[in-house]
Amino acid sequence: MTSGTPIPDTVTLHVPFRVVKRGGRKEMQLPEGALQPRRTDSTLVKALSRAFRWKRMLDSGEFATIAELAEREGIAPSYMTRVLRLTLLAPDIVESVLDGKQRPEVTLARVLDPFPSIWMRQMDHFD
Repeated sequence: MTSGTPIPDTVTLHVPFRVVKRGGRKEMQLPEGALQPRRTDSTLVKALSRAFRWKRMLDSGEFATIAELAEREGIAPSYMTRVLRLTLLAPDIVESVLDGKQRPEVTLARVLDPFPSIWMRQMDHFD
């Protein structure tokens, strides 16, 4: 039994959002305070994984130089150097990327460009 109030067949919900480019694709960004869904940027996670793997290989002595490792991996040494720089990102930035909670400005293209090595300045840099 109902109280006499008819139930509508259709409900319209208005949600403000904006479209931003992230990692080469378009994505919806909800307003401040709205629950943001986790969305892991797989290209950025893959680059971080490579950077830390390559760093371990160099640190272990398995490869003496970046050029030697780059040749083994079949990539340009200059690209490898740019990716290796990701190991200098602040731990909170790395964690946010792995959790899919990084700011929209933190994209692979942005982190491959030079950024401050001082962790406290990195967040300002990516604004």
